[in-house]
Amino acid sequence: MAINQLENLVESIKSKVRALKKKKNKPYIKMDKSSSVKVEIRSRKAKKLIDKTLQVADRPGKRSIQ
Repeated sequence: MAINQLENLVESIKSKVRALKKKKNKPYIKMDKSSSVKVEIRSRKAKKLIDKTLQVADRPGKRSIQ
């Protein structure tokens, strides 16, 4: 009796694991960025632009920002 229950438990665990593996390919729901994340991204982009501008300003021979 106990062996039969153990076999049933093992089979149910195996089937649940198989089901979870199949669900892996399911597309996920994309979350929108929060306003604080958007501000952080803009801040990083602004810092990069300022760094590039300062590097160009340090070399007066070149005029363009790339």
